[in-house]
Amino acid sequence: MGTLWLLRSCDDGGTDYVCFRPKHDLIEILEGYHLPPQMPLIKRRQRLHPDDATTRLNRLERSEGFRHGAPLF
Repeated sequence: MGTLWLLRSCDDGGTDYVCFRPKHDLIEILEGYHLPPQMPLIKRRQRLHPDDATTRLNRLERSEGFRHGAPLF
């Protein structure tokens, strides 16, 4: 898995994001919020095994309304 961004629009014009990026043998997951021109807010950072990260990715797409998108920053 390469770097992958999931995005979800918010009512206030901002964007919730989840970024999946490889780090050694794990996948680092950054969850946050961005409302330009402010700096992005990282709400949570964790590292998961690739199988667990794939499960998380599928759940975010199916039940939490996230969609693939271009990097925010």
